[in-house]
Amino acid sequence: MLYLALSVLFSSLIFVIFKLFNTYGVQTLYAIITNYFVACSVGLLVYNGDIKLAEIPSKNWFLGALALGILFILVFNVMARTSQTLGVSVASVATKMSFVMPVIFGVILYKEVVEPIKIVGILVAIAAVYLASLKTSTIKFHVSMLLLPLLVFLGSGAIDTAIKFFQERLVPQEEFSIFSATVFAAAATTGIVFIAINSFKKPLKKNYKNVLGGIVLGVPNFFSIFFLLKALQFEGLTSAAIFTLNNVAIVMVSTLFGILFFREKLSLKNWTGVALAVVSILLVALF
Repeated sequence: MLYLALSVLFSSLIFVIFKLFNTYGVQTLYAIITNYFVACSVGLLVYNGDIKLAEIPSKNWFLGALALGILFILVFNVMARTSQTLGVSVASVATKMSFVMPVIFGVILYKEVVEPIKIVGILVAIAAVYLASLKTSTIKFHVSMLLLPLLVFLGSGAIDTAIKFFQERLVPQEEFSIFSATVFAAAATTGIVFIAINSFKKPLKKNYKNVLGGIVLGVPNFFSIFFLLKALQFEGLTSAAIFTLNNVAIVMVSTLFGILFFREKLSLKNWTGVALAVVSILLVALF
């Protein structure tokens, strides 16, 4: 459970950092690319074995890691835009509602048994996440705003589902860090290609804020994935329970961070969502 708690902490910090990018004038795309280089470097440092780069392309998970890396940077950019436009809590909720996808995936593909009480817990978690997301805002609402949270939801769900698949079928435990490093390297490379293409239209300018922002983001980004992979090894809970606990707890913690650091206000519905989140955690984890 320690690994799960650490994954929750580092994942919640990501949303706070995205919000700070907007505050301090950090260019999100460039910081995200830097972040992936940093996350890749951390993965290589954490890896205990001998690093033989020439052998990595022969790994069963290599091509999947490349595809996942491309998806990472796409979803990360949309997540950042959502956080900056609609708020930390909305971005967190859109991301963490996606736990429904890997839960369904686990039941269908791995034949995981989900007891009735835990099904109730998952349903309560969905209600909790929804209620926690209802924020009052000075931004005039448009239907088109739903597109950002929807894209975050679908992309995050695909990422969580893929992570579970790799952890279950392809990646040995001792290769978690090198697998994560490869995913981040693929994301960084994708970002560099994008910048290189755009540089013909708009020359790249040095901005040390982007580099610093990427460094600050890269470390928690790596450990959020690394500790989630570790948590999925826990035999006492199914992946459905792990993803439910992980995502609902992230909503709670990131909402708390939003209150403490950005003075985001909670309505009665928001507090009801937080209370239901606690109930859902108890139902899923204890029974």
